[in-house]
Amino acid sequence: MTKGAPIRHNKRLVRMLRLFKHIRFAVQPVTYRRNRVALYPDGPHFFQALFAAIRSAERYILLEYYLIRSDATGSAFAAELMDAQRRGVQVSLIYDYIGCVETPSAYFRNLAQHGIKLVAFNVPSFKRGIHWFDKRDHRKMTIIDGRQAFLGGFNIGDEYAGLVSSPVKFRDVGFSIAGSAVHELERIFSETWQMEREKPPRGPTGGGDSGAPRPGRANVIIVSGGPHHRSSYIRSAFLAAITSASESVVIVTPYFVPGPRIIRSLLLAVRRGVQVRILLSAKSDVPLMRLVGCSYYTALLKEGIEIYELEREILHAKVMLIDGERTVIGSANLDQRSFHRNFEINGIIDNNSFGRQIARMLEQDFRDSRAITLADHERRGKLSQLLEKVVNLIAWFL
Repeated sequence: MTKGAPIRHNKRLVRMLRLFKHIRFAVQPVTYRRNRVALYPDGPHFFQALFAAIRSAERYILLEYYLIRSDATGSAFAAELMDAQRRGVQVSLIYDYIGCVETPSAYFRNLAQHGIKLVAFNVPSFKRGIHWFDKRDHRKMTIIDGRQAFLGGFNIGDEYAGLVSSPVKFRDVGFSIAGSAVHELERIFSETWQMEREKPPRGPTGGGDSGAPRPGRANVIIVSGGPHHRSSYIRSAFLAAITSASESVVIVTPYFVPGPRIIRSLLLAVRRGVQVRILLSAKSDVPLMRLVGCSYYTALLKEGIEIYELEREILHAKVMLIDGERTVIGSANLDQRSFHRNFEINGIIDNNSFGRQIARMLEQDFRDSRAITLADHERRGKLSQLLEKVVNLIAWFL
């Protein structure tokens, strides 16, 4: 790094924080300083670290997941939680009812019988009105004793853990935080729990290890979004990140339905000299979403935005890297569902070392991907173009 780089870095952070002031948050996001962050670039690394942390728990574990399968990974996950409960650790789990609709009810019954406290998020009911049927808790989060949290895109299942073959294996990314930012994650967990139950889980709410040392150098902002907010905090945080860029924006997302505000922000970034690269999936577990994403290619490619498609695996990671330094990473996709109808959790990590790790990891993904050219894209068949237009009409509902 050059001698003047720290000054440049501070100016960028100040610029981003100023942009946050223009976002309509009920409470302005807090920057939690001196956290330690660790990157888990694939399923095997993530689940190894997650299970080790669960085994280290002494007082309580809080978990919130959209999808939990009853396969080998889900069974190992359940075994770790039940073992923790047996040794006196209080375990509380929120799972999305619709996300886990294919998971046998016996799986959750077994957890409950072992003393684990469970909340099924948004069980279908007319009490909340029809509009609530489409809400999902899309977060992926584990909190250990108030001292460490695991987040990212990983659900609990073999396709995320790397235990299946490549055609159906998911390419995902996770990370952990140790430090003061964990207390904000506990508050968010408690808020979600109380949406479904009158009282939060006994014991952990309100602080965790408040006296624990702050062990790292990363500044962290936690952005929590959901349909209970009057505007999309998740989208606003993405917009602020893109607008703050002075050199580069790298976007990795499995579902790309950004809407006009994000598209306009990306085009403005390119026009002020920022390099923009987007990594999407060549194959998707939701084919209609891929069609919608392709409908944006022409406008972006014409302005010089680089688009790549990952072919070896199904992309499921959700990462944005700004100027190689600031990382937006978590559960939220760059789509309308994550903006408006899902409960999501993202971390904004301001740390050069973490940013370099992200950049190195993504460079390998880009090397393993196919660059999309404007000429190739415009040679796609008339049927594909027609389907893109038709699916775009219902893109908000996907």
